[in-house]
Amino acid sequence: MKTIGLVLPSASGYSETFFFNKIKGLQANGFTVVLFVNDDNTGVNDPSIKIKVAPKLSGSFVRVAVLSVYLLIRSLLFHFKVSTKLYNLDKRDGIGFKDRIKHIIGNVHIFSESLDWLHFGFGTMALGREHVAAAIGAKMAVSFRGFDIAIYPIKHPNCYEKLWKNLDKIHVISDDIKDLVYKHGFKDEAELVKITPAIDISFFENRKEVNLGKTIHFITIARLHWKKGLDYTLEALSMLKQQGIHFKYTIIGEGAEYERLKFTAFQLGLMDVVVFMGKLPHEQVKQELENADIYLQYSIQEGFCNSVLEAQAMGLLCVVSDAEGLSENVIDEQTGWVVPKRQPKLLVLKLVEIITLTKEKQETISKQAQAHVKQHFSLQQQQASFKLFYLIIC
Repeated sequence: MKTIGLVLPSASGYSETFFFNKIKGLQANGFTVVLFVNDDNTGVNDPSIKIKVAPKLSGSFVRVAVLSVYLLIRSLLFHFKVSTKLYNLDKRDGIGFKDRIKHIIGNVHIFSESLDWLHFGFGTMALGREHVAAAIGAKMAVSFRGFDIAIYPIKHPNCYEKLWKNLDKIHVISDDIKDLVYKHGFKDEAELVKITPAIDISFFENRKEVNLGKTIHFITIARLHWKKGLDYTLEALSMLKQQGIHFKYTIIGEGAEYERLKFTAFQLGLMDVVVFMGKLPHEQVKQELENADIYLQYSIQEGFCNSVLEAQAMGLLCVVSDAEGLSENVIDEQTGWVVPKRQPKLLVLKLVEIITLTKEKQETISKQAQAHVKQHFSLQQQQASFKLFYLIIC
């Protein structure tokens, strides 16, 4: 069976459900997986996974210089064929001498592995490494999940121009992400495959009956990042509060925007109804979902969002924005509701509409959401798709 090299920012990301499930699924199907990471703070205790850490070229000038020379010599001594092939491929693409040497040094931890596929978990991780797979004799795959194709190319136009020419396969998580890949210059040089995120259905099968009481419990699970649209969510909830509707809003997650969002909640008069819970273990997240009524994901950019799948599987009423994959995740008026992004007034109108629906209608949406997730987003389906992804070359 084949050996897959998966390139991630850190091995701690391995504990994130979408990578964890993918790796375990590949292993179950007989694949060998090697993780290549930048961060040696792994937090992973799994002997079935080989983890190789990239050289840490930071610190004082002397340290970086000495380590760089050592790694270059080591690479030329033990991986001469791969090093020279990478050097020549980069040279053919017009990459400068200094960057060619940097590319050899920065990827030396990959050179010793015999791989069938080298798969970059995010598009941005493949930048400057477009020829590494070819140098080691492997096929090259890249995943695009959201930020890497929706936001990064806006700041760095044509950043993927070299990448498009060197890929064997592209993995995207939604149709909207696929459209963005084409928008940013991809022209069918490789095969493009959509494999959506998936969740452990059995873990979330304890369905919650819809029963909106006098105080409605909203919940969001998200990094505290500007793209999650939490400021728009808070603005809409402020308007909802002004209408005399009682609620509690729980935000699970951590991030750089915590201080700003908490101050926003303060200015909007929401401090008594908004709770920032930080990052929680998966079991506790499930408990919070069990206690909630309506899930909100009013992002301004979102690749797909596993948390929305989990909320639907639990039977929560889900309200999302129309950002990228969310409108594929939730089917409007069937498994939840999709509201145009950046329009908190429309969001609050939709929330009022949902709250005033008959219980029968709310239950119908809830049951359809659960059935939708069970039918289309199981781990078994995702794992079968990734097996074909690596076995079939078109």
